[in-house]
Amino acid sequence: MTSRTHDVDHELVRAAAHVARTRCRGENHTMAAAGRARDGRIVTAVNAYHFTGGPCAELVLIGAAAAQGVHELVTIVAVGDRDRGVVPPCGRCRQVLLDYFPALRVIVGSDDRVRTVRISDLLPESYVWADHQLDAEHLASQEPTDSQTDNRGRSAP
Repeated sequence: MTSRTHDVDHELVRAAAHVARTRCRGENHTMAAAGRARDGRIVTAVNAYHFTGGPCAELVLIGAAAAQGVHELVTIVAVGDRDRGVVPPCGRCRQVLLDYFPALRVIVGSDDRVRTVRISDLLPESYVWADHQLDAEHLASQEPTDSQTDNRGRSAP
């Protein structure tokens, strides 16, 4: 695996840190995430902790971005409350982020070792959901022809 680092979007880190510091209170909201849209906008969100496994801040961010008309994120970062700094995405978030945004860059590391890497570098040899979906053209080619169906539209034996 060749890991290529990219410039760190410090404005994005500051946005997530600000939300973590000002909006994460108590044990229900302990993480903040910030994402940069292709058009430059920054979208933020916090996790929704629940003992049943509530969504991480990165997953809430995907929905918050969509609600604001942002359907393509280019960079994302998560920051913990209580000045914990940048926190890498968990395994579930890595898979979801890869499925939604295969070219996404993720800010990881701590203190002076903060860096930006591709989401695919955080989940090598991964299952890519989109690679296993049938497209409309393929589905159409799988439809039975008239000679392959009986008079009720069912596949002939």
